[in-house]
Amino acid sequence: MPTRKIAVLGTGANGASIGADLTRAGLDVTLIEQWPAHVEAMRARGVRMEMPAETITTPVRAINLCEVATLREQFDVVLVLMKAYDTTWATELIKPYVKPDGLVVGVQNGMTIDDIARVMGPERTMGAVIEISSNMFEPGVVERQSPHARSWFAVGGVHASTLGREEEVAALLRHSGTVEISVDIRSSKWMKLVVNAAELVPSAILNLPLAEAMRVPGMRDYMIEAGREAVRTTIALGNRVVPIFGMSQDDVKSPEHFTEVLLDAVLHDFTLPSTRTTVLQDWMKGRRSEVDQINGLVVDEQRKLGGHAPANEVAVRLAHRIESGELAADPANAELLTRYE
Repeated sequence: MPTRKIAVLGTGANGASIGADLTRAGLDVTLIEQWPAHVEAMRARGVRMEMPAETITTPVRAINLCEVATLREQFDVVLVLMKAYDTTWATELIKPYVKPDGLVVGVQNGMTIDDIARVMGPERTMGAVIEISSNMFEPGVVERQSPHARSWFAVGGVHASTLGREEEVAALLRHSGTVEISVDIRSSKWMKLVVNAAELVPSAILNLPLAEAMRVPGMRDYMIEAGREAVRTTIALGNRVVPIFGMSQDDVKSPEHFTEVLLDAVLHDFTLPSTRTTVLQDWMKGRRSEVDQINGLVVDEQRKLGGHAPANEVAVRLAHRIESGELAADPANAELLTRYE
């Protein structure tokens, strides 16, 4: 049987971790990245993954985005770990290098399934939920705060033709953490969006690690309401409240309380006291965030439904002000967030 070829498209902290894990497992893996210094560091020294209990350095094959056009091979599976807002163009870029029966998997935050399906077709698309806590501030070096035993994925298709192929992707991601097969990946991804809406942008607006932000007076209640707005939105769209992170059906009996269950699970099972969310990391690097694909999606979908999501609306407004340079991320912003009504 020919060796299956895997690409990891987008090798920031999570992508580099997964790419290194797959490489160490003996798979044929190509890491594709847009940060030139990071590509050069990976070529020269491999991926250095610093975890709480150990540090592992893995030699990897890494190429720059500009080198994709020189490829003479096609991939069986492409794991997309680009920012959600980069999904469409990145999928277009890799499309010619995916085998006719190959799969492109959005291992991302946000609802990127439809973006990938529009480019690849739903019969070549898989969705995934990812829960890994990690940072990257130095090229080639990942600070992975949730080791493999505390990393979690869900995988599922969006088209009948992919039924039964979920295991092809799950078998890969099991090298990085626990994997569940989701029979309703859209609902599963919305559940992750619920907790992302509650935690990612709000804690970044305060310029604090997640655990510290939740201790600021009024913030836990605010985060719970932002998540509840997302729960109400996904239910109104016809999706279900389903367990993720290895939870049980008992955990989803009360949709109104599910946000609290999710927040506590992330805080206690997947993060350290020093964990900064991806949004705060983006701002520390001078990059735009995925606020429009997370809190902004809740706001947009509610607007289409004829409703509104005030807790998410204020998060979007403040995030845009921070990204424009008008406002600084600061703990004092808690007063602005919690006055969302």
